[in-house]
Amino acid sequence: MGFFNKILGNSSEVSSEKLLDKYGRLLCEDERIELGFQLIRDTFMFTNKRLILIDVQGLTGSKIEYKSMPYKNISRFSLETAGTFDLDAELKIWISSESLPSVSKKFNKSIDVYEVQRYMVGKVVG
Repeated sequence: MGFFNKILGNSSEVSSEKLLDKYGRLLCEDERIELGFQLIRDTFMFTNKRLILIDVQGLTGSKIEYKSMPYKNISRFSLETAGTFDLDAELKIWISSESLPSVSKKFNKSIDVYEVQRYMVGKVVG
């Protein structure tokens, strides 16, 4: 089922240690990775300071875009949970006053989306 989840665009959790080994150079002093997810070649990480999106582009994957979104710029977010026949849940994040979400990520059923939502509340609202 893991292969099908990737094709369908579902994210799976990645350990902070693996992400630190691969992307540690993106972090500033006293920043740490708290949550991370992989979607085929793309990665998104929640640190104690910001959300980092890593978008691998092209067939060779040699072009990579790194987006940094400080939590203070996130104006709202939504979580759509999986239904009876739906295998995934979706997190949408709006930056500032944008009318459409800046980020939209799907999670497979192995991820506790309520834990992700709780994390977001702590960073954005708290």
